Formats: sequence, structure tokens, C-alpha cells
Amino acid sequence: MPSQEEKADRFLSLHRGPAPLVIPNPWDVGSAKILVAMGFEALATTSGGFAATLGRLDGSVERDEAVAYAAAIVAAVDVPVSADFENCFADEPAGVAETVELGVEAGLAGCSVEDWSGSGIYDIDHAAERVAAAAEVAHRGPLRLVLTGRAENHIHDRPDLADTIARLQRYQEAGADVLFAPGVTDPDDLRRLIREVDRPVNVVARPGCPPVAELAKLGVRRVSVGAWFAFAALGALVEAATELRDHGTFSYLDRASIGARTALPAFNGD
Repeated sequence: MPSQEEKADRFLSLHRGPAPLVIPNPWDVGSAKILVAMGFEALATTSGGFAATLGRLDGSVERDEAVAYAAAIVAAVDVPVSADFENCFADEPAGVAETVELGVEAGLAGCSVEDWSGSGIYDIDHAAERVAAAAEVAHRGPLRLVLTGRAENHIHDRPDLADTIARLQRYQEAGADVLFAPGVTDPDDLRRLIREVDRPVNVVARPGCPPVAELAKLGVRRVSVGAWFAFAALGALVEAATELRDHGTFSYLDRASIGARTALPAFNGD
């Protein structure tokens, strides 16, 4: 098993490869083991996917729950794991730093910090101070967690690309290793954004998002899926349950066998 420091170094190097790092988002230990068995080289937690396992909406998970979920994924696999820590469960920089410290203790190779709270987008200066506080902890000592600075404008009804770019530039200056503006998927917007920053840029898959090959041509360095894999699994559940309820038939077993063929060997690795 590689050390935490080795995994963090490996995680950063994966952003510099010949192709974008495709990083799926497991919602529990089982899905994490399956994804690693399929050959993915790094994983990231998903706040929305994990919340769904608890029967809750995104944004309702508490800090201790998110840290425990991240730690469980880290313990289950030998690849680098980054955590979606939302706004780091704090408005003030000191609280952000505390959350990142918990992430270090959980064995993570990286984590993210958003500029959105339940009441709105933080002022850009305050948001940059929060990233700086996260970076101070993430980059302290020989272990350097890969810190992702997130600008949340485009998924919170503020499609202001100029402001989003300005925010990402400030987060870069504050110490973010990777930049992320969820909701920005238009090729022209991505081309402009990537041109105006100097860090690897992550794109999350959304309806209408270009395929990975096109994102690579635009200069995107990391592609994630957020909660979509978790909801794809729930979609399969709904389809199977609907068939059983309405028709009393079992054709869903053919699809279930696809999961079983990968899951059982992956789980047997213990």
C-alpha cells in the first residue's frame, strides 16, 4: 500500500499526463472497490451521491459524516482519493483549515473547497482567504494534498464567466493546485477559462457536456462525474423495481449480472 504522501504526489502527477485524468466519484465503499477494479487510477468522493445513500439532498451532510465517508473510501482502496468537502463546512477561514486538517488525518490525497454557502456566493476577497487557509494546511510539511479551488457561480444562477475566471485566478494565487467551475461546459467558455488560468482545470460531466476526447483538445486536465454515477445506479433500481411491480418479470437480472461479474471479484479481494 503506498503511503499518503506517495498517493498525494501520484494524484498531482496524474493531472500532468498525456490525457485528462478521468476521476469517477464513488458514493460508498462498494462502488469505490468496483471502480478501482475497473482500472481507474484515482477517485473522488461525491457530496450529492453520498447524501443520496442517507436518503438526503446534497448539502445536508455534516462534516463528521463527510470525513468518515472519505476515510472509509481511503481505507478501502490503494489509489489516491480526493474529497468533495463542499464549502469545508465553515464560513470562516479558520473553520476551513480545520476541515482540511481532518482530511489530512483521514488519509486523503486531495480535497476541494467551494465558494458557495447555503446563503449565497462568498465575496471574492473572503473566498480567496478561505482558499489560502485551506492551502496552508494542505501544503504544510512533506505531505502536499492536492487542493481544488471551486467557483460555484454557474450552478447557482450566476453564469458570469468573467467573475468565475477572476475567482479562479484568485484561488490560484491563494494556493489552489487545481481549478474547477462546475457548470461551465461550453467549449468556447472552457477555452477562454483555460487560457486565463495557470493550473489544471477540472470539468464535471453534465447534460450537454462534450466527450472526454473533445475536452482534452480544449486543454481540460481532469474530468469528474459528481453524483451522476450514484443517480445512474438509482435509475437502474427504479427501472428494475418498476418492471417487478408493474409486470412481475425479471429481465433486469441480465443487467444485474453485469454488476455482479465485476463486483464479486472486487469484493473478494479482501
